[in-house]
Amino acid sequence: MPFKLSATLKAHTSDVRAVNSPTNDTILSASRDSTAISWQKSSSSSSFAPETVIRAGARYVNAVAYIAPTPDAPKGYVVTGGQDAIINVFSLSSPKEDPDFSLLGHSENICALDVTPGGTIVSGSWDRTARVWKNFSLAYELKGHELSVWAVLAVDEEQVLTGSADKTIKLWNQHKSISTFRGHQDAVRGLALIPDLGFASCSNDSEIRVWTLGGDLIYSLSGHTSFVYSLSILPSGGIVSGGEDRSVRIWKDGECSQVLVHPAISVWSVSTMPNGDIVSGCSDGIVRVFSEAEERWANLEELKAYDDMVASQALPSQQVGDIKKSDLAGTEALNVPGKKPGDTKMIRNGDIVEVYQWDADSISWQRIGEVVDAVGQGRKQLYQGKEYDYVFDVDIQDGVPPLKLPYNVAENPFAAAQRFLQSNDLPLSYIDQVVNFIEKNTAGIKLGSNEEYVDPFTGASRYRSNSGSVPTTNTGPSTYVDPYTGTSRYSGNSAAPSSAPSAYMDPFTGASRYSGAPVSSPPSAVTSKRIPMAAWNLYKPANVPSMSHKTFEVDGRLRDEISTSSLAMYPQEVASFEDTFAYLTHVTDPKSTNLNTAKPTASNVDAIIQILERWPSAALYPVVDLSRLVAAFCPGAFETPGLKSRFVQALITAGEWSSPWDQPLQKYREINLTLCLKSLANMFQEGTKLNESWVSEVLLTLSQLPYEVLSKAQHTCLATILFNMSCTQLNSPLDAPQRQQFFELTLRILKNERTDSETLYRTLFAVGNYLYTMKSSGNLPESPQVQILVEILPSISQTCGGEARIQDLINEVVGLL
Repeated sequence: MPFKLSATLKAHTSDVRAVNSPTNDTILSASRDSTAISWQKSSSSSSFAPETVIRAGARYVNAVAYIAPTPDAPKGYVVTGGQDAIINVFSLSSPKEDPDFSLLGHSENICALDVTPGGTIVSGSWDRTARVWKNFSLAYELKGHELSVWAVLAVDEEQVLTGSADKTIKLWNQHKSISTFRGHQDAVRGLALIPDLGFASCSNDSEIRVWTLGGDLIYSLSGHTSFVYSLSILPSGGIVSGGEDRSVRIWKDGECSQVLVHPAISVWSVSTMPNGDIVSGCSDGIVRVFSEAEERWANLEELKAYDDMVASQALPSQQVGDIKKSDLAGTEALNVPGKKPGDTKMIRNGDIVEVYQWDADSISWQRIGEVVDAVGQGRKQLYQGKEYDYVFDVDIQDGVPPLKLPYNVAENPFAAAQRFLQSNDLPLSYIDQVVNFIEKNTAGIKLGSNEEYVDPFTGASRYRSNSGSVPTTNTGPSTYVDPYTGTSRYSGNSAAPSSAPSAYMDPFTGASRYSGAPVSSPPSAVTSKRIPMAAWNLYKPANVPSMSHKTFEVDGRLRDEISTSSLAMYPQEVASFEDTFAYLTHVTDPKSTNLNTAKPTASNVDAIIQILERWPSAALYPVVDLSRLVAAFCPGAFETPGLKSRFVQALITAGEWSSPWDQPLQKYREINLTLCLKSLANMFQEGTKLNESWVSEVLLTLSQLPYEVLSKAQHTCLATILFNMSCTQLNSPLDAPQRQQFFELTLRILKNERTDSETLYRTLFAVGNYLYTMKSSGNLPESPQVQILVEILPSISQTCGGEARIQDLINEVVGLL
């Protein structure tokens, strides 16, 4: 029997990003409306109804999993993950507003979850890691992927599979990577275990591949016409897939046996029930159940309404390919049967272009939509493992490779501009120029509408599509100017929006075109708590080839002068620097294919320290910049006892802390000092231990800086050091003297900063994390500290002009006092 619609579950107000169906009577769904829902089938009817609505996060919820019942939770647990980078676990037996467990560690969006029969949780994140959690505590961190981890799959209690935007799949045994599977041509988005055979994977390359766990490719399945997002396995062994082409496809014996077209552009997730029914979650905010069992089919009226809804869909022309109406056959072409399920055919019916799909069960062509004109291409651009509608090349100066500016059309241009400037260490004073550049190069797409809701954290939107939400024309790129050089050079590489309402671009991954679900009022989670925050802000952007060239150029100049030749690098130092640059080029360049570079070790760090201590200050800036990257990407190189203390002292020497602070500082010293502060910020990251002497040295050194002499960028760097340190101390507490130094430094910034809201924002987070840790450990702050904060906070609110994000943090800090 064919699969037909069984049930339609409506309650979410935005995309359903994940579904899970652990039993025949239970469905779990997660949505961008910031909720997860447990749906339960009543014993008296075949319909599902929401049993528990979980406020699973402050932002988009993208992943959901299920932990089988335990004595403490007879109905089991639901596990959620999303944009707030927190895994929350809720008991379904006694659901309450707050999670029973919150698992902290990821620093970016959590996009994948899986659970073993024994209750072990596996998570994947945009932070390029997967993590394994046992007994609701971190057991292993799986590091090895170069880009976002989009898919995770627990093979058993010890083995895990991960799929990444770097196009690879890795098999792990506990914390060790034991094999890498290569073959997909784009990001790997989904994984599913096939008993007694191996596993299946799906990708943005539109392919499904079936592998043995030994690494052999058994076969590939082709049929999807766009990204394939999700996989599940039927009890019979068949494969179910869902993707960007509006379809769920059922595969049996290596062939597509049926295509279930949906009245939504994106089928984000699929799941299978023990009884063989299929569950899908879509961009229209609806969960649907399809069954092969006739007794579970919806009634004839519902089935017809569903078919009519599918047939009435408008398809952007870029989704079905370039078409020329005059070349299309008329309705007589429908007299020729299709060759296999899922075959599609476009015909001309008067002035309308219609799309039909061959249904093998009814032995007829079924209308699945009408093609509308559209502008642009259907494919999105991948940048650092994430999907965007546009990735522009922005020239900063001649002779320097252009910087990449990624942007989604439904994104707030100011949020995108701020992200671009911060990630490339550019002054925020350029923000208006960058916003103008974005608006011009995207044909002036606006987000302004009273009905629109803008995500308070990302600036992304969900909204009702209407004629004003997308442009009707797209002027040529040659009229647009680079915000820095004034030239028109940029790489649009766009998948621009359609003039049709259905061409709305996904504000989260940029991977869809659809009409958004009706918008409710902004969720109450807008003011949800953000403290504690464990999201280290590391200074990673770099042009390593340019840095390498400059370093060896300086070394050559020193070598060529008799008076400075003794300062030049020794041969072993040259070799060490070359190795370090080779590794950093590999880890910072997504296109790098050099897989044989060795990670820097203590000897490489020692070579950097020698140069920091030996070279003249005016020549040091490329080496200090190298120190920044080594601190960020190579924390394992500092494991030798005492090495971090030597490294910190070398940075202090390079920053000339002991010299007079007469203003204005010499330009080279200002640059070196900024890079030193960034290097120190990068030393505080996940896994750093704070109960070491070098941490006290850093705090003492920072207390000696004259705040009023520092530049705005240096103020932000100083606040970032304290913020990163506060994230680290959530798991590795500071001792009493360190806490006092830390608190005095934060107070100093809060007292003296009067212009830069970003510096205040990061410092308030640092104070909030500090207070949270103190309160959690029972070490309440001393009353003088509380009094000082109480006196300072009102003036900060006035300084920032009532900026909402600052005021929200102030309220949270006050709540912790």
